[in-house]
Order: sequence, then structure tokens, then C-alpha cells
Amino acid sequence: MKTTIRPPLWLLTLLIMFPQLVETIYSPALPDIAAVFGVSESQASQTLSVYFIAFAAGVALWGWLSDRLGRRPAMLLGLACYGAGSALALIATDFNMLLSARVVAALGAAAGSAVVQTMLRDSYDSTLLARVFSVIGAALAISPVLGLISGGWLVSGYGHPGVFAALLALAGLLLALTALMLPETRPANTVPPDMAKLAKLARRMAGDGALWRNAMLVALFNTMIFSYYSLAPFLFDKLGWNAREFGRTGAALAAASLAGSLLNRKLLARGGQAEALVRQACALALLSGLAAWLLRESAWILLPMAGVMVSFGIALPNVMSQALRHYREQAGAAGALFGLSYYLLLGAMLGLSGMVQQLGAVLAVCALAACLCRPQGRVAQPSLRTE
Repeated sequence: MKTTIRPPLWLLTLLIMFPQLVETIYSPALPDIAAVFGVSESQASQTLSVYFIAFAAGVALWGWLSDRLGRRPAMLLGLACYGAGSALALIATDFNMLLSARVVAALGAAAGSAVVQTMLRDSYDSTLLARVFSVIGAALAISPVLGLISGGWLVSGYGHPGVFAALLALAGLLLALTALMLPETRPANTVPPDMAKLAKLARRMAGDGALWRNAMLVALFNTMIFSYYSLAPFLFDKLGWNAREFGRTGAALAAASLAGSLLNRKLLARGGQAEALVRQACALALLSGLAAWLLRESAWILLPMAGVMVSFGIALPNVMSQALRHYREQAGAAGALFGLSYYLLLGAMLGLSGMVQQLGAVLAVCALAACLCRPQGRVAQPSLRTE
């Protein structure tokens, strides 16, 4: 039974935007980090891979704590942990220290994903949840433009220390808002799982083929997006673009992601089925990925990347809203295990992406894999056209 307490949707939106926002702010700093710490492009890109592997552990931690302590305390602790990681990065004197800071920050940022998704599932039933995720998806579309433009401006003016100082300030602001305005949403009948129950839940989820396909889809679509953030800064740097100019590409990508989210919302309102929309989004991603592979080291890669962003805006809200519909009795623990699985996959995929250092190839391969993982069936499919 759903709790009657609903947190302000704008605050939940800010908190769930937080992990993506902080990574897009960080992206323009990668060439500066490589130069200052004397590491290769591949090593600098691996900071994202390390980040998401630690993020996966954080998802499991905060999901468990959200059932054990409550949603509100878990969110507060997560934001405090992220602030500590940002402070450590700000004073880092070598690359290993920076990697350690990224691990601490990732653990904390994971609360913005795990806890907020659990609070949304606490507060909305399955019918309304897809629409809420679509609204949040539209807001998430704004984060790349905010992150890349502000990150580019900070790097141009203050280098990578300016980025970490801004991230520390952002963590403090969100911590204050959460302390003042976020209510507890944990249902009274929530039973924190003991280790035996958690192991039983993990075995149940491990044997759920549909859930694994959903985890792969989430990881693959996110790999396409975050590969841009980790590889494109170096691509555009070679083309002679500075950090501020690269940051402006966030506006085009944000517009594409917003278009996808709004189109998804319209199609759902017209009775579109989530699985059909995911299949169509996978097809669009594949076409865009192949085009990106053909363009290779060209600034025109922004055009197929926009297609990937549209497909992301359509696919992710539907995958996320449907993935755990059979696990509502243990929403926090199930969300933690699901997040753990797809973030570990994402970390591994980004590690491979960093070694390849070829954005077009990464997009094409991930899109092809997404098509192989897409939901099956022959339900009536609404057209992606709105007319």
C-alpha cells in the first residue's frame, strides 16, 4: 500500500538529476586533468569507469540503508559523503588521490539514484509512475546543458579545481534543502531484509531473465551517453575546440533528450505500450550509432549523437518504470540490487570504451547490443510520429 506522504516532486527531481549533473560538469575537465596530472587520455577517461563501479556499490549501500534507516537519513548521509569526496578531489595532489576522491564521491552520489527511485516507488503506483518518470526524464534532459556549459565555463576560467569547488558547493546546497524539506516516505509495513532474505531476493532476481534484459538496456543506453562525456572532450580538443566551446554541445544534446522525453510522454498519454516504445527507441539508437561510426573523428558526430539522446529519452523512462513491478514488497532492496547490477555493467562497459577511444564504434556496438536485449512480442506499436 502506498504511503500518503509525497515529497515535493521538484526536490526529488533535483536529487535524481544530481548524479548526472555532477558527471556532465566534470566531463569538460578531463583534458585538463590529463594534462595537470600527466596521464594519458585513456587513464583520464577511466576515472568515469572507476566512478561507476563505486557508484554501483553505493546504490546497494543506500538502497539497503533506505529500508533499514529510512529514505530521508539515507539521502542525507549520501549527500554528506559526496561532499567529502568533492573536498578530497579539490585538494588532490596526485592522480591516485584523485581516483580515491572519485570513489568516495561516487558512493555518495549513488543515493541520488537509489533513494529517490525508491521514494518514487513509495509514492506512486505503476500507472502514474511511468508518467512521473517521463516528467523527470524531461527535467533530466536539462542537466547535460547545465552541466556541460557550466563545466566548460569553470574549466576555462579556473581549471579542474573550479569544477570540484562548484561540486562541493552544490552538495552543500542539496544537503540543506534535503534537511529542511524532504519527508520520510518509507511505508510503515516495510520490513528491512536480513541477509537470508536478501540472498533469497538476489537469487530470485538473478533467475529473472526479463530483469537482466532490463539491466542490460539501462547499462547500454547509459554507456552510449556517458561515453560521449568521457571520449568527446578529447575528440573536440583534437578538433581545436576549447572547454567552453565543447560545453555548448550540451545544449544540442539536451534539446534532443528533452524531445525524446516529451515524445515519450505524449505517446504514453495516447495509450502507447512501454515495450513497443523501447523497441522503437532501440531501432533509432542503432541507426544513429551506425551513422556515428561512419562519421568517426568529425564534429558532425553531434547529429547522430542527438538521435541517441532522443532514443534515450524514450527508452529509459519505460524500462525503469517497468523493471521492478514484480518486486514492490521489497522496493528498497530490489532497487539496490537492480542498480548494483546495471551500474557494474556500466562501469565495465565504460572501462572498455575508455580503452577503445573511438566514440562512433562504441555507440554502434552498444546500440546493436540494445536491439538484441529489447523486449520481445508483437503488440500494436504506436508510431514515433506525433501526427
